[in-house]
Amino acid sequence: MFKYFNQFMTADRNGLDVLILDEAHRIRETSVDRYTRAELRSDRPQVDELIAAALVPVFLLDEHQVVRPGEMGSFTQIERYAATLGLETQHIHLGEQFRCGGSEEYLLWVKRLLELEEGGPFEWKGDPQFTVRVADTPEEMEHLLSQQKDRGYSARMTAGYCWPWSNADKSGHLVPDVRIGGWARPWNSKSERRIGDAPPAALWATEEGGFGQVGCVYTAQGFEYDWNGVILGPDLVWRNGRFTTVRDANRDPDFKNRTKISDVRFDRLVRNVYKVLLTRGMIGTVIYSTDAETRSALRDLISE
Repeated sequence: MFKYFNQFMTADRNGLDVLILDEAHRIRETSVDRYTRAELRSDRPQVDELIAAALVPVFLLDEHQVVRPGEMGSFTQIERYAATLGLETQHIHLGEQFRCGGSEEYLLWVKRLLELEEGGPFEWKGDPQFTVRVADTPEEMEHLLSQQKDRGYSARMTAGYCWPWSNADKSGHLVPDVRIGGWARPWNSKSERRIGDAPPAALWATEEGGFGQVGCVYTAQGFEYDWNGVILGPDLVWRNGRFTTVRDANRDPDFKNRTKISDVRFDRLVRNVYKVLLTRGMIGTVIYSTDAETRSALRDLISE
């Protein structure tokens, strides 16, 4: 019933009536990776494999959640490829959602804040369906989330990829790589098994023990929890009335190759990363920035 996008390389043509492709913005250029057997290696586009596998392929996507180089799942790309095969496409806009308490106002605020939608940032004046707070320190952010957790709500902390990410040390403990002043916490575990109180990587967002670590976009994407803490790292700062990206402050190894990833492409990917991180909460979000000028701008923009 459930497979990954790269598991349709040998699928029978139209072998399925319907194939539902969730998170389709994460479709890759090809399905080939280092584990692919030699006889299966080819340049065949992954989207071709997925379209061929079913009479009706359904792509569920959000183009503002493309966060990695090589992700190809935009509406335009899928539509154009289907047209080369002589196939018709039907675009259905899903205007409602359950994430962020169903607050369309908050989603618009985030997209305008990050310039993913035209119009520029505007003041957040509150929404009965969703709460937004700004923390002055990471300690305050964690305290506010802990209070909600003590009330029985789920809560997680996330951050932009602006700190190194170590493997567990020789004693089997996670390394507190995310350091801000005297505050330090580890990234979520890389392991497929529980390490101490930390859940496996794939279960960080849902299992008990995940609150003690900081999740990155690759772990948080696709999940939600009641209360969401977001650390805006030094790769996204407020200057001259808008957010600007700082490439040298980013530590994501996927973004390092400047010959393959232009500064323009990097800028869009980082904004998409923070869009994903800022929209994981169901009840509220607490935002902290490592940059003082950015914190000041956020306080001016958020009147709650």
